[in-house]
Amino acid sequence: MGNIVAIVGRPNVGKSTLFNRLTESRKAIVHESSGVTRDRHYGKSEWNGKEFSIIDTGGYVSNSEDIFEEEIRKQVILALDEAQSILLVVDVEAGLTDLDDSMAKLLRKTKKPVFVVVNKVDNSERIIDSHVFHSLGLGNLYPISSISGSGTGELLDDLVDTFTDSSDDTEPDIPRFAIVGRPNVGKSSLVNALLDEERNIVTPISGTTRDTVPSRYNKFGLDFYLMDTAGLRKKAKVKENVEFYSTMRSIRTIESADVSLLMIDAQDGIKSQDISIFSVIQKNHKGVVILVNKWDLVEKDNKTTKAFTEELKNRIAPFTDVPIIFTSALTKQRIFKALEAAVEVYENLRKKVPTPKLNDLLQEAIKAFPPPAVKGKFVKIKYASQVPNPTPVFAFFCNLPQYIKDPYKRYLENRIRETFNFKGVPLQLYFRKK
Repeated sequence: MGNIVAIVGRPNVGKSTLFNRLTESRKAIVHESSGVTRDRHYGKSEWNGKEFSIIDTGGYVSNSEDIFEEEIRKQVILALDEAQSILLVVDVEAGLTDLDDSMAKLLRKTKKPVFVVVNKVDNSERIIDSHVFHSLGLGNLYPISSISGSGTGELLDDLVDTFTDSSDDTEPDIPRFAIVGRPNVGKSSLVNALLDEERNIVTPISGTTRDTVPSRYNKFGLDFYLMDTAGLRKKAKVKENVEFYSTMRSIRTIESADVSLLMIDAQDGIKSQDISIFSVIQKNHKGVVILVNKWDLVEKDNKTTKAFTEELKNRIAPFTDVPIIFTSALTKQRIFKALEAAVEVYENLRKKVPTPKLNDLLQEAIKAFPPPAVKGKFVKIKYASQVPNPTPVFAFFCNLPQYIKDPYKRYLENRIRETFNFKGVPLQLYFRKK
């Protein structure tokens, strides 16, 4: 399970600036795969070699002037539910407000690490002003300026120290598949169709979180864990923002799975939230299979499937090398095919390409279409190899890595995909100086 950090706080204290600073700082180390829409509220970050996810809860409530305390309360409750650590951002210019107080009251009840981040501290006078926030009773203060970045190093040092490494070696090494998607797309029906007939094959792993309980599926020669975000308890007291809630849920499940089965409702068509969940899967470099569910309810002619597939590929481009399966969880149409696709994607995720084969392909690809010259300089790619990593990463060694642009990277990626079959798997390509 990945470490998830939530940023909470009232409007206009600088949550988004902090979010951008923490997620962008990672760009220097890891290039976002081109073409992925940067989600404003969810990003990956890294500090001292530890990766974590950041969720900016502020983007999910209407930031109008008459912002309701109730909305912010919900945000904090959600963050407490889903995140491992919480950053409460306050503003030294505005000083202590009632809203800060009421948020702190909720946060004092949790056993999770809470960091009070005092923003806009950009001179020594303001360091003195920041002491007023000790009265929130949440321990150390972290005075920072999220615009200049000063103070964020200390905050991150202490933050990553609280992370737990939850990899449990006692579990068998079998694939973990997650069923994700917007509410009401048919996730529960799919889980039931897969598991109901023989409930005795379901063996929940002890010690897992109360919500995403993996079930062991072991029949027809397949053996894997099924992680399910479906059928989660509804909280009576929180009429939450459903989209935010289900995205946060999906993030946790996606991070702990190898391959995600992303379900889309055929009757509703492709929604922006489907694409945003797809982008979370891609950012985490996980395998993906798209299931267009409730296909039995759609009026069809001989072009319907093709048209839907084309529209879907346009929306998820440039990463379109993904299995798309039209299913009906209720009639069990093609659900076994969906599992077979997930198993194939899992195998692709762990595939290792021998270096000589990779370089034969590289020489052919360059011969057919050499990298374009930039400013009269010729880019020469000498050789490539697959880097040891849980998911496929390829390093290309060349004389002028900075001149290799996205279209050429995509060309090489597509050649690797065609030749070695990486269907359903996001690839990472790095260009380094020889």
